[in-house]
Amino acid sequence: MTGSTTRRFLILALLCAAGAQAQPAFVVGAAVSQTGAHADLAADYARGLQLWQEELNAAGGLAGRRVELRLLDDRSEAARAGMLYAQLIRENADALIGPYGTAATLVAAAEAESARRVLINGAGWSRAVHKRSPRYVFQTAVPYNAYGAQVLELARAAGLRRAIILARDDPASTEMAAAAHASAARAGIAAPTVLPYGGGIQDFALQVDAAKAAGAEAWIAFGEAGDAAEMAKTFRKLDYAPRLFFVRGAADARLLAFLGQDAEFTLGETAYHTQAPYAGNPAFVRAFRSKWKRDPGPAGAEGYAAGQVLAEALRRAGSVDSEKLREALAGLRTGTVLGEYRVDPKTGEQLGLHPLVVQVLLGRHEIVWPQAAATARYQLPYPAWGDRRELK
Repeated sequence: MTGSTTRRFLILALLCAAGAQAQPAFVVGAAVSQTGAHADLAADYARGLQLWQEELNAAGGLAGRRVELRLLDDRSEAARAGMLYAQLIRENADALIGPYGTAATLVAAAEAESARRVLINGAGWSRAVHKRSPRYVFQTAVPYNAYGAQVLELARAAGLRRAIILARDDPASTEMAAAAHASAARAGIAAPTVLPYGGGIQDFALQVDAAKAAGAEAWIAFGEAGDAAEMAKTFRKLDYAPRLFFVRGAADARLLAFLGQDAEFTLGETAYHTQAPYAGNPAFVRAFRSKWKRDPGPAGAEGYAAGQVLAEALRRAGSVDSEKLREALAGLRTGTVLGEYRVDPKTGEQLGLHPLVVQVLLGRHEIVWPQAAATARYQLPYPAWGDRRELK
């Protein structure tokens, strides 16, 4: 090759590179609470999205285009979220990722449906978002109605056949408990009607009496870490120990601060765990820790998983056309840091993702179910109070 030919090749390469850099950015729009009541809860959701964007750009972007993440602040107001998604649609954002929270997602989904624009529902957990079978909204978060089924499977594996199901009187807990009650029948576990309880209750003696009257072997409750602590305190006072003690919020690290060693053997449930053996999770945890100096929680994983699904669907669709992207998302099965993405193609509701059952063992929250994801063997029965040994 002559010197002049080499120079021509170099010039051509530089021109191609310049052309690639000149391509417009691929704009992904989302409204996430950065101020207001939900700001603290939503912060990790935004961090997960930002980490996904940075990693994607470092790997060359999407179809050679740099990804621009356009995050707007809905101020923790659902109505404002609707206005912001309408704005993103008017500004021709190439793709949309939903806001943090069910109420905001409902209004954002309405805007996306009206404009026939695909929206990735990354943090709208209630079935209400998909109840009317939207065509353009696809859920990538663990839905409320997936809670309870896993612990009931664990109970059946342990030979338990009767349970009492309780629910704190808030919408999320009520929806979870109703789904768990339906799952109990399918699992062959007898359970009476769901028993509601008020927030802030400190004495669960009446519920213990109901559990005894029903012959319940498993205590399955949907509430917060504080509720789990008050339940355990009541158990100890009454010297009561069901064979299985589960409270959804017991997966919260605060339970250990509330109860100390009395938290041992309590079961809880979480949408995400840093030790889960899911697609890309170890690398995600390392990158999140490196960038944010903290472990990712469920919200961070939800933001990142929404990005994972969007990127894979765009690759398969080969286009930002809403109909092609909708078709790709409806039939897509792909791994995420939350598990396998798989939806009902008619409603966009998540079918593949399930929460993880964790148990406090030696002061740590270990994954105990499903067995394929377990970091430790579950310990049942929940021991009687007089049989417990002090941890050293």
